Amino acid sequence: MDKLSDEHFDRRFDKQLGKQLGKTLDPLSQAFSLLDVRAARCTRFEAGGHWSYRFPAKPALKFGAVIRGDCWIDFGDEAHHRLATGDCFLLAHAPAYVLANDERLAPEDGIAAFDWAQSDVARGAGSDTVLLAGSFGFEASDAELLLDALPRFLLIPSRSPSAAVIHSTLHILDLEIRGTAIGTAVLTDRLADVLLVQVLRAARDQGAGEGLGWINALVDARIGKAIRLMHEDAAHPWTLEALADAIAMSRSAFSKRFKSLVRLAPIDYLLRWRMRLARDQLRRGATVSATAAQLGYSSESAFGHAFKRIYGHAPKRYWRGQATGEKIPYRPK
Repeated sequence: MDKLSDEHFDRRFDKQLGKQLGKTLDPLSQAFSLLDVRAARCTRFEAGGHWSYRFPAKPALKFGAVIRGDCWIDFGDEAHHRLATGDCFLLAHAPAYVLANDERLAPEDGIAAFDWAQSDVARGAGSDTVLLAGSFGFEASDAELLLDALPRFLLIPSRSPSAAVIHSTLHILDLEIRGTAIGTAVLTDRLADVLLVQVLRAARDQGAGEGLGWINALVDARIGKAIRLMHEDAAHPWTLEALADAIAMSRSAFSKRFKSLVRLAPIDYLLRWRMRLARDQLRRGATVSATAAQLGYSSESAFGHAFKRIYGHAPKRYWRGQATGEKIPYRPK
């Protein structure tokens, strides 16, 4: 892997801080540019008659949408929800669940019942009910920022004001899943990314409130401003007092409000944001010394200590791993 020149590194770093073509990116866009969010697969599920299928837990973020018909989703702990045509939902740390249109039936194994290895379309006895689904994978170190901020089950009903926009994306996604044109895999991945942001927007607009954690914090008048300040100038020697003063809050009130939304103390969040920036630059070939300097660290040693605290190993090992293709495990201290 070639080392980045200082000039190229500066341009890359500025883009990650949101200074792209003179436009400041919003914090969610900045975060998505750094988080290793991977759309794993998009599928179409068709069923007719009376049916019930069980699906296993999956350590990921999943979305689902009812294109036709209606059914139940049941988590087995007295938590079950009716899903109607046009409803869309997210599952965080996707738990085991049952999809059924007849809850009296004993559920079949939803993985074994269909030939998922050969097709992205699962066809049962008819197509009275049709669902689209997809999943997103994360690096373990990124899950806490987005995945852990979401409730287990998040429903966007068809009556939601944002539903029409989501339905437009779902329509195109459905055509791609069923189609055979070139570039289908690329388009389904991109559409899944678009759909995820649209659902998160819709959840915020419909008042999911505190249940959205960090995402809700982004649009909080004061906490959101503090996050923007940290994102836009991560190398600045921010202190709790300086951040609180910048948003006109007392230190105690700021710290309490920030932690209640983000689930991290402000300075801990700043450290993790800096290390995500660092990880991205090391992936792209920047040297450890250049990365440390751009993030405001006075020495490689101080930077290395911070990096190891978050990722469990030294930045030089991570840098070498990127050059050689070695997969470095996430072992936080």
